[in-house]
Amino acid sequence: MAREKKQRSTGRRSPWAAAALIGVGLMITGGAYAGASAAMASSADTAAVSTALTVEDGKKLFQANCATCHGLDLQGTQNGPSLYGVGELSVHFQVSTGRMPLQMQGPQAAQKPPQFTEEQTEALGAYVQSVAPGPSYPDPEVLDGGGDVAHGAELFRINCAMCHNVAAAGGALTEGKYAPALHTTSALNMYAAMVTGPQNMPVFSDLNLTTEDKRDIISSLLWLQNNPSPGGFDLGGLGPVSEGLFIWIFGIGGLIGVTVWITAKSN
Repeated sequence: MAREKKQRSTGRRSPWAAAALIGVGLMITGGAYAGASAAMASSADTAAVSTALTVEDGKKLFQANCATCHGLDLQGTQNGPSLYGVGELSVHFQVSTGRMPLQMQGPQAAQKPPQFTEEQTEALGAYVQSVAPGPSYPDPEVLDGGGDVAHGAELFRINCAMCHNVAAAGGALTEGKYAPALHTTSALNMYAAMVTGPQNMPVFSDLNLTTEDKRDIISSLLWLQNNPSPGGFDLGGLGPVSEGLFIWIFGIGGLIGVTVWITAKSN
């Protein structure tokens, strides 16, 4: 007698089973991703905290790179002035432009690639500020370039153009000194120069130029940096004397050369 085969019951699967399975998978994947992201963010924050430089780091940098000239206590030596009262703003200007540490003695410190990173520069400034406070960083609004450009250009022509040139191209001074061009100077260093008066630069206090005036001057210089000459090639904007000399030498010289050539050809 043949054995009867038991037939397997083929129950119908619920239409919600697939959706439930997909939902569970998404939840597991999302939870794993969120956990991994949180762990990465935490490690990034820890790294940022560990790499942030402190005032103590600035002190070590100062002792290793600046104390030879400025003294261990910022009191100055025969090779460098005292830093009492210069503040972190002056430190940022001198160090971020590469003028300090000084490469060699001369009429004035030359601008060169900076030796320190921005974080190290800020740490140096924070240390100097903690020992002997002085001018500090301005409000961000002063540096945003949103001032009155026309008024700033007028103030620049009155107070700055005699040294820096009306087009901010810089110029020579006496005894081998010079006023640098401002075509690549940052807004912060423009403000620092006006407030601290580095080297040949006079100090412009709020009695001379208010904070709003300084903002306008910075805005006009930033406008010059971002807008090329509308008249085309400007010979560097060095002024009427140098440009007139260029025309005299090459323009008149060219006319004389053409005249000589025509005369020689006719002969």
